[in-house]
Amino acid sequence: MDMTKIYDISLTLTEHTPVWPGSERAHFEQILSRGKGDDANVTQMNMCAHIGTHVDAPCHFLDVKDGVETLPLDILTGPAQVIELPKAKTISAEALQSAKISPDTKRLLIKTPNSLEWTKGATEFTTEYMGLSADAAVFLVEKGIQLIGVDYLSVAAFDEMVPTHQILLKAGIVIVEALDLSQITPEDYTLYCLPLKIAGADGAPARAILVK
Repeated sequence: MDMTKIYDISLTLTEHTPVWPGSERAHFEQILSRGKGDDANVTQMNMCAHIGTHVDAPCHFLDVKDGVETLPLDILTGPAQVIELPKAKTISAEALQSAKISPDTKRLLIKTPNSLEWTKGATEFTTEYMGLSADAAVFLVEKGIQLIGVDYLSVAAFDEMVPTHQILLKAGIVIVEALDLSQITPEDYTLYCLPLKIAGADGAPARAILVK
């Protein structure tokens, strides 16, 4: 009997999905309609590359040309560890040191109270989320992490946006943001995360699942 369990950890995109301050909300318009006599139903989308569950490319915070299409698929798929951290404003190196990250972990997903935003159907951005400090980013680099996933719109703490992103991206760590880990038990899984293949884009929405 196949006991495989698939967990969808992607956000469902709607016109009410929270966006980063200054970004426009997603807009979906049906430009062709069977009900109006057209041959097919066709939806046109207008949205930021960093909306919902998405992946950051190196060119998001670095002066390079490496877009999302250059991200290695062998890092975006494979064994992953989910850890859970208690409520605090910032995910520090000290917090990660005490989190019992397995020595062989290469893909790390961090579950925090941020995921409660998704269970309550949040529609507005909040600055009161848990993100990584710069020293936490250094810790991940030194530990050999290849992919980091978080459950809010940014991997970085709100007041350490640039340094945290730059430390991770310079080290070649793939960043996955806005995962919904609310229903996920901290343990080992297989991650599949595939961003849209958009040439030169600094990020792209992704469908992410965990398999157990």
